[in-house]
Amino acid sequence: MGVLNELPSSMRHALTQYFAHLSIERSLSANTVSAYRRDLQHYCRHLKMRGITSFNDVSEEDIASFVDYLTDGSAGRVMATSSISRMVTAVRRLHDFLYDEAMTPVNVARDVRPPKLGSRLPKAITIEQMQHLLESARFGDGPIPLRDSALLEVLYGTGARVSEAVGLTADDIDREQASIRLFGKGNKERVLPLGSYAIEALDAYMVRGRPQLAAKGKGTPFLFLNKRGNPLSRQSAWGVIQDVAARAGLTDISPHTFRHSFATHLLQGGADVRVVQEMLGHSSVTTTQIYTMVSRETMKEVYAVAHPRAWHE
Repeated sequence: MGVLNELPSSMRHALTQYFAHLSIERSLSANTVSAYRRDLQHYCRHLKMRGITSFNDVSEEDIASFVDYLTDGSAGRVMATSSISRMVTAVRRLHDFLYDEAMTPVNVARDVRPPKLGSRLPKAITIEQMQHLLESARFGDGPIPLRDSALLEVLYGTGARVSEAVGLTADDIDREQASIRLFGKGNKERVLPLGSYAIEALDAYMVRGRPQLAAKGKGTPFLFLNKRGNPLSRQSAWGVIQDVAARAGLTDISPHTFRHSFATHLLQGGADVRVVQEMLGHSSVTTTQIYTMVSRETMKEVYAVAHPRAWHE
């Protein structure tokens, strides 16, 4: 647990109980608990730097100092508002737990509020940029290039979350029906059409790539494998995207770029927002409608450039 192992025993014990509470009593997934653990590592490192040896010694000033640390760039990089908000929320919930369980006499984080999130539009790239990126993934005929090409074609061709993509098995691909089965949040299943580019890339990987990778492992049903024959992790998938983006000369590309571009390009092509909602696995159409804002922004740009009376000096 990194810095958490270096804490005094009383703090380690409190955190162990808190993580057990998250996984057992609140039934949060292992990934969610891991996210809480990572965020609280930052917080505990900050407390350690301030000489705090017990959660009983934490003051409102210590927490305010941590928020300042996150927002003023002291953390070594400028953090997104969403990341800061998530970390502050993790700290507040930890202190809620400590107070509710009578581990601390007061809840010093009671009045702490995460920064407000702006209405930032999703990051999408153009169709031409996406085509260039996907072509850049086809840099060879070995098992890894074939895997990378298939992975990126699936991400863009279906709008899948990266966790959904790395969780695929061969049985989730229906070649005859040209469809793919994804399991989203809450293990909710959805079946989506699979385009010819993705099918072609998957066929090449399944025939000429995956068998070589699988021979190096102990056997797994997962579709995408690493060079040791084990299931590809989310972190490794992120690395694949970064490497391919660098070859394509593109920056600030993430797994979400593929998901955002998938939705934006569908809407630009005339797709109904409720169809896109279903394909993305959103429970509410409100979540999907943010992509219509992207399309409206594009429309404004086109209007400003193309219409003779859009503006004057």
